[in-house]
Amino acid sequence: MHILVTGGLGFIGSHLVEFLLNRGDHVTVIDDLSTGRADNLAHLSQAARLEFVNSSVGQPSLVQEYCSKVDQVYHLAAAVGVALIAKHPYESIHRNIYPTQVLLDALSRELDRGRRIPFFLASTSEVYGKNPKSVWAEEDDLVFGATTKPRWSYGVSKAIDEFLVLALVKERNLPAVIARFFNVVGPRQTGAYGMVLPRFVQAAIKGESLLVHDDGQQQRCFAHVHDVVGAIVKLMDMPSAHGRVYNLGSNQPLTILQLANLVREIVNPNARIEFQSYAAAYDQDFEDIRRRVPDLTRISKQINYAPTKNIESIIRDVWTSLL
Repeated sequence: MHILVTGGLGFIGSHLVEFLLNRGDHVTVIDDLSTGRADNLAHLSQAARLEFVNSSVGQPSLVQEYCSKVDQVYHLAAAVGVALIAKHPYESIHRNIYPTQVLLDALSRELDRGRRIPFFLASTSEVYGKNPKSVWAEEDDLVFGATTKPRWSYGVSKAIDEFLVLALVKERNLPAVIARFFNVVGPRQTGAYGMVLPRFVQAAIKGESLLVHDDGQQQRCFAHVHDVVGAIVKLMDMPSAHGRVYNLGSNQPLTILQLANLVREIVNPNARIEFQSYAAAYDQDFEDIRRRVPDLTRISKQINYAPTKNIESIIRDVWTSLL
């Protein structure tokens, strides 16, 4: 197939592109290099089947041109990381919503021509906001904080993306899949935008302190990017999976302090752990979610999904990639 991947030079996007190329597909990547890196795909030998377009996805004529050529579209281009969103909320909202609208407008025109192009939207566990349930299922309510707290703008903007996609599913039967990612980690992920695991591993390698925000009792689940990418492609290639939202990640929680201790144990036992307030890390208005755990029943039934790597092996994989 000929496949379009937006954000294909990013962390998850580059692994997806590599998977598709290894499968034998021709892949066009649109990426503006705002957070993606060209060297994420520099090692690939299938260059003849890889086309890179250095551009924003918010270019209607460009997007229409490529949507008219491809068989599937994977949309992963978005604002990345809590640190970036906290610092640039306006830019993050725009980068999340407008390109999705541009892509969906192009796919709608292809529907007018009789072409039903499967579409994948990378969403996020952030859409659940601060729903108080201990485990989140896809049909649960989305509970956001006040508009004066910029932290919630990311989840709200991705929820709007989901609404846009599902509107075209309902009105025009667009074949689409939405996956809500829960802390996807692995090689090529950078700690530059606040991602906790590479930030911890990088600090341990350098002998620096591992900075744990607040009291470190926030609970998260970490899934290896290879498990996630494999699941994405299975969902897209299965017509019975289209038209639905899926939680995607691991459902084995641990606290951030436990994660820091594991990184120290595996990477550098001499590294220290220090605590930092949210106000010092971000700003006085920052709010966080204490527990973020997905219900994986739906995706498990759909594609027999189950994570294959535990947190210790994931830490070692990230460590090896950073050496």
